[in-house]
Amino acid sequence: MTEHSSGTPRTPTRATTGPGPAGTPLGAPSTLTQGTPASGGIGESTLRPDGTLKVTGEFAYSSDLWHEDMLWGQILRSPVAHAEIVSIDTSEALALPGVHAVLTYDDLPTEVRHYGLEIQDTPVLAHGKVRHHGEPVAVVAADHPETARRAAAKIRVEYRDLPVVTDEASALAPDAPLVHEHRDGLPQGPTTSSGPGGTPIGRHVAHPNIVHRQPIVRGDVARARERADVVVEGEYTFGMQDQAFLGPESGLAVPEEDGGVHLYIATQWLHSDRRQMAPVLGLPEDKVRMTLAGVGGAFGGREDLSMQIHACLLALRTGKPVKIVYNRFESFFGHVHRHPAKLYYEHGATRDGKLTHVTCRIVLDGGAYASASPAVVGNASSLGVGPYVVDDVEIEALALYTNNPPCGAMRGFGAVQACFAYEAQMDKLAARLGLDPVEFRRLNAMEQGTVMPTGQVVDSPAPVAELLRRVKAMPMPPERQWESSEGADVRQLPGGLSNTTHGEGVVRGVGYAVGIKNVGFSEGFDDYSTARVRMEVAGGQPVATVHTAMAEVGQGGVTVHAQIARTELGIGQVTIHPADTRVGSAGSTSASRQTYVTGGAVRNACELVREQVLELGRRRFGSYHPAWATAELLLEGGKVVTDGGEVLADLVDVLGDEAVEVEEEWRHRPTEPFDLRTGQGNGHVQYTFAAHRAVVEVDTGLGLVKVIELACAQDVGKALNPLSVIGQIQGGTTQGLGVAVMEEIVVDPRTAKVQNPSFTDYLIPTILDTPVIPVDVLELADDHAPYGLRGVGEAPTLSSTPAVLAAVRDATGLELNRTPVRPEHLTGTG
Repeated sequence: MTEHSSGTPRTPTRATTGPGPAGTPLGAPSTLTQGTPASGGIGESTLRPDGTLKVTGEFAYSSDLWHEDMLWGQILRSPVAHAEIVSIDTSEALALPGVHAVLTYDDLPTEVRHYGLEIQDTPVLAHGKVRHHGEPVAVVAADHPETARRAAAKIRVEYRDLPVVTDEASALAPDAPLVHEHRDGLPQGPTTSSGPGGTPIGRHVAHPNIVHRQPIVRGDVARARERADVVVEGEYTFGMQDQAFLGPESGLAVPEEDGGVHLYIATQWLHSDRRQMAPVLGLPEDKVRMTLAGVGGAFGGREDLSMQIHACLLALRTGKPVKIVYNRFESFFGHVHRHPAKLYYEHGATRDGKLTHVTCRIVLDGGAYASASPAVVGNASSLGVGPYVVDDVEIEALALYTNNPPCGAMRGFGAVQACFAYEAQMDKLAARLGLDPVEFRRLNAMEQGTVMPTGQVVDSPAPVAELLRRVKAMPMPPERQWESSEGADVRQLPGGLSNTTHGEGVVRGVGYAVGIKNVGFSEGFDDYSTARVRMEVAGGQPVATVHTAMAEVGQGGVTVHAQIARTELGIGQVTIHPADTRVGSAGSTSASRQTYVTGGAVRNACELVREQVLELGRRRFGSYHPAWATAELLLEGGKVVTDGGEVLADLVDVLGDEAVEVEEEWRHRPTEPFDLRTGQGNGHVQYTFAAHRAVVEVDTGLGLVKVIELACAQDVGKALNPLSVIGQIQGGTTQGLGVAVMEEIVVDPRTAKVQNPSFTDYLIPTILDTPVIPVDVLELADDHAPYGLRGVGEAPTLSSTPAVLAAVRDATGLELNRTPVRPEHLTGTG
């Protein structure tokens, strides 16, 4: 998109199809250029360059991709959760006119037939048995999507049912069926999140159905328990949440003349996808070319592979471009979900309100394949106490293999489940001690210098007490807002437009919660990003081009990168190159890391470009003014100026016909793995904090909940784009609201089959469910981070859920130890 300095967008020219199979498909991404005055740098609420296209429906998402000669791919999925595959007959499907290929496990081109983020345990297509409902068994390519669907339906698969593993009891029983019978023989990549050379995942666990286990032990819990005047225990259940992104999994694979393949794909991590795909395809990585297509949301659900390998296999087999687009039903089976969990906590405190100890056991259901479960376990355990000072801790977190749907990354990544439980415990303790729940939290709040249960010292601001003070001090919403002279406005009442009440039996409740989340990849992972920045003269103006492989999934990175370039290079015209694998890895768009890590890489590359431009100026104009050699020089407003403001040259004259280009990697401070026995270690690079106050109204007769307000206070370090920061906080808050009162993938415990794979039955908050979300942004710089920033997107997802549940408890007096809370839990009818 091009924006004139007035900010008025101009509709871009859509990409057109090239002359052959290697041509650029319609809907492929093009550059995003913003032309502004010298303003638009960091700290300003610059508008998104893709924003107008998205709200007007002109933005091309991956499902819009088109090639003139393309085929359509379709996946046949297992209708059962655990079964032996007795036979597969593809003859009827192959005989259908218009079908170009049908592939099963036996048709895969190499001996590498499994993939995975951390453990390569996921088969490209099921072999021998299926391990979860919806597992891919075969793939079809045909000249029309309906033909592909009909062909998939004609594939005959005979299954022999096997016993299902669905929970901790069935997974860890001495005679439990093994989800992976030959687990020691599974191809494994990085053995821990520290990378090659660590302790092999699974070797330190007590049962083959445990994916990963992480204990954390600090202090002496037995002695601390003796000091406690009050001890509370709790058992908590957290439901399986879906990322529920609106853009389904989709992509277009185009075979290339050199025998390689070019995949246009909606993903979160281009280079990780390529690393997993290339061995299966039998290609070197440089022949697997990846370009990011338009992404319609992610939230962790696109970090694993979905249809990437399938589309490329079909394209290489047929010699034609192949497009795959999931429908909503398929999407529920095509990506991982948030881990459901059982959490068992014990908290102790003295009568004056000081925490003495915490013990907990966190059991995460990882489903049939590992995905990111080892890293999720690391987060759940290391953050399992919350943002509090506790010297004596015993934690055990583990993830199980079951026959339930695979679970992996989702916004909050293990910290969400723990926050729900430890915040419920803090409310219980406050009630037992007769203390205000906010003041009790503030009394025990961590601060800079606090030692985490892992032994890591928090070495940047940790304003937990201040965030709680701020959120409590926000004005309360008025009582009985539904009342008016014209009668009750049912939209403001529990039940809404279903008109179930006019205020009878409606009770207000208020609840508070605060959470802690890590930022970036942890436990020794080599977390880096790459940026290529080029400065040249175009159209008589200095122009910068920023090229990274960062996946723009809605977080606003394309906006921030342009802001950084304007700030560091002192120019207004910045072009963002489409993300692809022609530049080095940017890592995943997850863990609240992209502004920190890829933003840091862009700043670093800009600084190197600036130095080269200044050196070019010294060579060309140094003899004309002594300041070129003696003064500190800056780039501002398209000119070279001294730190005193004197203009030395115009950048157009300095650059002339030359272009200055730099590509560099950038890394944050190193982390280290947690000890597998004690959990000690400097495992995280940064912590981020958010606090919420929820105000709810509950129809106690019908068990209906209306969230009136979800106020948030969050420390963001430095708001590079304040408008985007507010949007991220409000979005994360809304997802936390969803899992508090409505969102859950329901799995039949007898069959492990998903019962609600649709947006008819899997409910997410609409605009009518979403309350007012006032936000108080605190900016306390982290001196270790670029511009002092903190990752923003995940922290509000943590504390919004327990705040809502606390408010419902306040309104009803019920204990409510599971999420989501449903009407039957409030009425006692379930």
